[in-house]
Formats: sequence, structure tokens, C-alpha cells
Amino acid sequence: MSDSTVATISPSEDAAPAVFGSLASGVAVTFTTRVLIVLCTLGASIIVARWLGPAGTGTLAVLNVTAALALQLGSAGLPSATTYFVAKDRTAVERVWINGLAFNLAASVLIVAGVIVIAYLRPAIFNGVSPRLIAIVALSIPFQLVNLLGLNLLLAVDRIRLMNLLDAFSSVLILLNAIVALVLWGRDLATLVWFNTAGAVAVSLLLVWSIARLTHLRRSGAAMLEFPLLKRMLVYGAKFYVCIFAGFVIFRVDLLIVNRFRGAQAAGVYAIASQFSFLLIMLPGVVASLLFPRVAARQDESASYAMDVTRHTSFVMLIICLAAALASFALPFVYGARFADATIQFLILLPGVFFISLESVLVQYFTGTGLPTTIAWFWVVTLVVNVGLNLVFVPAFGARAAAVNSTVSYALIFILVAAYFGRRTKRNPLLVFAPRINEFRGLFSKLGTSSLR
Repeated sequence: MSDSTVATISPSEDAAPAVFGSLASGVAVTFTTRVLIVLCTLGASIIVARWLGPAGTGTLAVLNVTAALALQLGSAGLPSATTYFVAKDRTAVERVWINGLAFNLAASVLIVAGVIVIAYLRPAIFNGVSPRLIAIVALSIPFQLVNLLGLNLLLAVDRIRLMNLLDAFSSVLILLNAIVALVLWGRDLATLVWFNTAGAVAVSLLLVWSIARLTHLRRSGAAMLEFPLLKRMLVYGAKFYVCIFAGFVIFRVDLLIVNRFRGAQAAGVYAIASQFSFLLIMLPGVVASLLFPRVAARQDESASYAMDVTRHTSFVMLIICLAAALASFALPFVYGARFADATIQFLILLPGVFFISLESVLVQYFTGTGLPTTIAWFWVVTLVVNVGLNLVFVPAFGARAAAVNSTVSYALIFILVAAYFGRRTKRNPLLVFAPRINEFRGLFSKLGTSSLR
């Protein structure tokens, strides 16, 4: 996909429907970048596992989950609101960016203070993880919020290559940090955490500079806080916020519960199994992120576009999950014998991975057409089920129970969203499982063409 799709983004443009490049080529470019990110993530996790062991891996995983949880709390759904409003009207890009940035930076101050206070006053929550390490991670939260908001803005204006470049740069820094801090310098976990925080700051500054150039913000100086616009963004973002935050808790809180009741070593093994399940969700995540602004720009009430894309995803994910099941037996050889149970945990997670992959794509029909409150309630119900199951079964049965609970939760949210989709659109949601050969020929043709560009 070429960035020339949007030559200049400024208030002088006509309020016309947004123009997007090919979804297939966008997925190809973004997925290629995600492969690089995966390699960096795997490399960093292997280094941490080999140099710091299960306990160090578990501690770092708890730190990352804590920061990511705080990040979702502070975002208030504005990154997704940014994509939605800019995709519908690109002339609003500067105003949306300034309002979202101001709100998120203000919120991040409260979030950082709250995380640090909890870490020092209630250290038992983190079961031995140093409050000092948590404080270091907390300092990166404002900069990670800026990164999240900025990447969503680039997605909305179809600057796919720039978005991917900055996203990949962040992951490359994480790998380099692990190599320098642990392998070459021989330092401890605290040094690695400091390096990662510094990396988040560097990426944030680069992203702000890139967007300033892209929007001509430094020259125009016209964009200011607009409370009516911010209010509309927050209203939409609040619904998205519930979905994203509930989804994040469902994906991540099980690791904290395993750490709390079974310790850092068990959490470290489960972190590896979870990490590989998240890697599988990467492709449908890419598809969903690129589908979202396109649905928002089209406002396609017939849902045919989202339905077709979900059907393609179903076919591809079935193949990926089957291949991943076989590959999972290599985990103990890659990470060491102490991580042997990660294979069993991953296989338990696998059916849920398939269902959550389909849900993440199908739900873009709703997110791009206003996001009904019902979807947020579905996530709340699933969240309550997930946390309840984990609190009941993880203390007695450990990480394997957490994996079972995740699969049950992933299947539940898919069933709820698919049933609601069928009721709203009068389409049979089971058709997402029915591949059509002629469609896939066209899809693979497009992907092959994009790879030659």
C-alpha cells in the first residue's frame, strides 16, 4: 500500500469520504511488520527466560501487564474514538489529535500516581514484585498513551507504512534492550526495565514529531481544545473503552491471578503459553484494525463487507491454529525444560483463540457504525464470568485452569456477538464458517499482486 493515498492532511481539504487503499495489501504490509514484531518479541522473551529464569520472566510479565492495564485505564477509549472520527472526516484530524492528546496526558498523571501509590501501600497485590520496578514502569505510561493515540490516528488516515514503521521500531528497541542490558552488559531486571522505559519515551517523541509534520500542526497552530468535540469523542470512546478494558482484563488478569496464588514461577510458564496465543491473534487483530476505519468511512448497514472479511479470517485461522498445535511441542526445547507445561496450557487456549479471532473481526461492523451499548454489556458479562472462574479455580488447579477459563470466555463473547449480529443484520452468523473458493482465489491474487509491488 502506498502512503500517497493521503498526500496531505490539513484543514483545507474538502469534507469528502475517506479514500483507502486495498484491504488485502494493507493486511499484507501490516502483517509483515507484525512478523518482525513477533521475532523481536520472541527474541526478547527467550533472552529473558534464559538469563532470568521463570521467576524473572514472571516478574517482567507482571510489570508489563500492570503497565498495560494502567494504559487501558488512562486511554478512556480515545484512541479508538480518534480512528472513528478521523476516518469519517479527515478534515478534523488536527482537532481530534489535540483534544485526545490533552485529555490522555492529563489522565496519565492520575494513573501514574495511582499505580505508584498502590505499589507501595499494597505490595501484597503484586506478590513480591518490587514497588521500585513498578514505579519505573509507571513512568512510561504517559508516553505509551501518546504512542497508542498516535498510531490510531495514522491508521485512520491510512498512513499504514508510517504506522508500521513506528510500531516495529518500538519492538526492535525492546529486543535491543534485552541484548544490551542482559547479554552484553550482564545487568539485572531493573536495568532492563529502565531501558524499556527510555525506549517508550524515544518512540513517543518520534511519533509526535512525525504527526506534527504530517498535519502541518506546527505551521497552522489553529487546532485548540474544543470541549464539544472532546465530549463527542468521550461518549463514543466510553463504549469502546468498556469493550477494550474488559477485553484486556479477560486477556491479562489471569496472569496476575496465577502470580498471586501460584507465584512468579507458575506465572512465568503461563506467560509463555499466553504469549504464543496472543501471537496467533495477531493476524485477525491486523485485519480488524484495518477493517475498522473502512467500515466507519462506508457506514455499510448491510454488513456484507464485514461478513466477507470475517469468513476469510475463519478459513485462514483454522489453518494457523492447526499448525500452531503441532508447533507448540517445541516450546520446551526453545525455552527450556522448566517451561514444559506451557505446551499443555497453550493447547487448552487454542480453541478459544480461534473464536476470539473471529469475534475481533466480526465486531468491527458494530464499532464502525456507532458501537451499540449492547456490545459493551456483552464484554461486561464475559468479564464477570472470566474473573469469577479464575478466582474460583486457579487457586486450586493453577495455570491450566486459567487456560480453560480463557477458552470458555473467548467462546462466550464470540457467541454473544455473533448472535447479536444475526439479529441486527438478519444474516446467519454461521456463514462466517463457510469459505467460498472463488473468494479466496481473488484474495490470494490480491495478496500476490501486493507482494510484487
